[in-house]
Amino acid sequence: MTREEDIKNAVEVLRKGGVILYPTDTVWGIGCDATNAEAVKRVYEIKQRDDSKALICLVDSDARLQRYVRNVPDVAWQLLDSMKDSDSKPTTLILDGAINLAPNLIAEDGSIGMRITQEPFSKELCYRFQKALVSTSANISGEPAAQNYQDIDPRILEAVDYVCWSRRQEHKPHQPSSIIRLKENGEVSIIRK
Repeated sequence: MTREEDIKNAVEVLRKGGVILYPTDTVWGIGCDATNAEAVKRVYEIKQRDDSKALICLVDSDARLQRYVRNVPDVAWQLLDSMKDSDSKPTTLILDGAINLAPNLIAEDGSIGMRITQEPFSKELCYRFQKALVSTSANISGEPAAQNYQDIDPRILEAVDYVCWSRRQEHKPHQPSSIIRLKENGEVSIIRK
């Protein structure tokens, strides 16, 4: 299967409200349409995770990020610009004022974790889907994240609607993203390095 076909199949499933497993710029992820509350609910169920713990979203561009956050602070743009080179560790920004997303995806304080992916497969997937994509590690809550396809728990493989073919053969270490919390008032906190 070509990467194009893989992405086309994944997008079809996402548009129907399905849940997919896909390689990201960090570890393998469980994904769905970030605007579909029923799909988001299924992701929480698959992970056996309390829905009070917010999930993060992947987008493909600065423009798409602005669709889901009321006011992106200047410091966020500075950080994003500094991370555009391919050697930067992927970084998730937790931003206030989440909008246009499934309510069960947004944290109680109104914030959302967003990451602009630079990795070719997930970037193309987000671009073709034209919406934010939920991206949470492909593991049962409390268990180690699946760095590679062969690390994914069979229960998760069975629970999703589509498993992407791209990068299944990969065997290399992957780490979760850094997480930085940016408040609207400019306050910056590092949650995970």
